[in-house]
Amino acid sequence: MKEILVIGSVALDTIASPFGYSKEILGGSATYFSISASFFVPVNLVATVGVDFPEGHKKTIRSFGVDLEGLETKEGKTFRWEGSYVKDMNCAETIETQLNVFAEFKPCLPKGYENSKYIFLANIDPDLQIFILKRFAGKRFIGCDSMNHWIKNKNRSLKNMIKRTSIIFLNDLEAKMLSGESNILKAGKYLLSLGPRFAVVKRGEYGAILFSKNFVFMAPAYLLEEVKDPTGAGDTFAGGFMGYLAKTDKINEKNMKNALLWGSVMASFTVQDFSINRFLKISRKDIEVRYKKFRQLISI
Repeated sequence: MKEILVIGSVALDTIASPFGYSKEILGGSATYFSISASFFVPVNLVATVGVDFPEGHKKTIRSFGVDLEGLETKEGKTFRWEGSYVKDMNCAETIETQLNVFAEFKPCLPKGYENSKYIFLANIDPDLQIFILKRFAGKRFIGCDSMNHWIKNKNRSLKNMIKRTSIIFLNDLEAKMLSGESNILKAGKYLLSLGPRFAVVKRGEYGAILFSKNFVFMAPAYLLEEVKDPTGAGDTFAGGFMGYLAKTDKINEKNMKNALLWGSVMASFTVQDFSINRFLKISRKDIEVRYKKFRQLISI
């Protein structure tokens, strides 16, 4: 078992969906990833928040065993995002984004964090991701995420960053946008051509596809009767995926395929409630039960 280091955002989200409205709830890419991964291995989190960030939220994150020595508090307000799923549960409509202290985020890594073998760079400026990667030497398994904003505005930096990683996680629209391909198989192969050993294309309710030079593996999403809030599903997926790999500490075809399934299971819990609320009500046993049901659903 190895610890995971995640570097990204901790935020206050305001979400509207057909199932309700929640104001300034706990969010952020690093939050979702770390809580998901914490069900498998210890997690070290690096992010920044403002002085207005509730102590109760810090307590909640710590309750999952996540180390917050790398969470820096700065004068100013915490990063805020407001989105709506009222029109389309598959695509968030951004109402407002306030970067606040996150706009000047310069990760400060506690000394112990630099020994991490498994590292996840959540969705932040690719130049900042490259800056972080220069801190690490030796053999690491590095995952990264990005978004359409960086694909449009920092394409060269993004590609330079991707070639330094082991695996990239993008949704299907981002993969097609970055590759210039309309076919998802061609898009996946293009991602591999940028340098990583693996690429995961997330397809929301249609599941996810894992690409490598030696195999392609596709899994559906876990079937749910009700989805309340899709926010953070992708980061939760990555947390489950990377968490399982760090727990087993083996990078091979079988483990990578299993990681895709664990990631899908973790994402299925997130969307059942607002923020990280669903994870406050489940145990490792609940996750294992759902994983077994998932395996049964996709077996022949």
